[in-house]
Amino acid sequence: MAKNSKQFVVLGLGKFGTSVARTLVSGGHEVLAIDKNEEIVRYFSENATYAVQADITNKEALKELGVNNFDVGIVAVGDNIESSILATVLLKELGVEYVVAKAHNEIHKKILEKIGADKVVFPEQEMGVRIATNLINKNIIDIMAFSEDYKIVEVSVKKEWVGKDMKVLDLRKKHDMNVIAIKNSLDKMTISPSAEYIMREDDILVAIVNNHIGEEVF
Repeated sequence: MAKNSKQFVVLGLGKFGTSVARTLVSGGHEVLAIDKNEEIVRYFSENATYAVQADITNKEALKELGVNNFDVGIVAVGDNIESSILATVLLKELGVEYVVAKAHNEIHKKILEKIGADKVVFPEQEMGVRIATNLINKNIIDIMAFSEDYKIVEVSVKKEWVGKDMKVLDLRKKHDMNVIAIKNSLDKMTISPSAEYIMREDDILVAIVNNHIGEEVF
């Protein structure tokens, strides 16, 4: 495992759960993947550290699998709301410190938050927003949710910014845009660029911006 690796337990191996588990494994983390479908577990067994067939709503089964030893739990069964809620409760009861749960709708999200989920996600909705925003704003290369009020964007430098330094542009004050890093076409990264940093045509800004920031900024 990687030096700073964590242990994750993923409950449910649908599209979302499978994608999460594979990404975590490829990042060098230990993953226990659990699903009640034996065929799915057998198919996925080569993609996880451990893949086990079990009922994710059975407390004793989860306890026997030692889920309490894992740093993060991901409840990936959003469509079966009852199973999602019960699995989330069980992970918290068994001592999993941080639980991420997939929600089917806003009501489901509120319930998950009430019962202790540390983070609730809408994978399909969030991906849809991400893709649509990238299509609408041609300068935006990538975008991801950061909090309810802010998002992280990778955005190409606008023509009118080229040749000007950070102090003159004053993006934080003018646009509530906090530039945390700048990288160029050679992937050379400048972390926390100084006020004297001069924008180049091939620069890509990595910034935290307000979710309500106007499209004209990009």
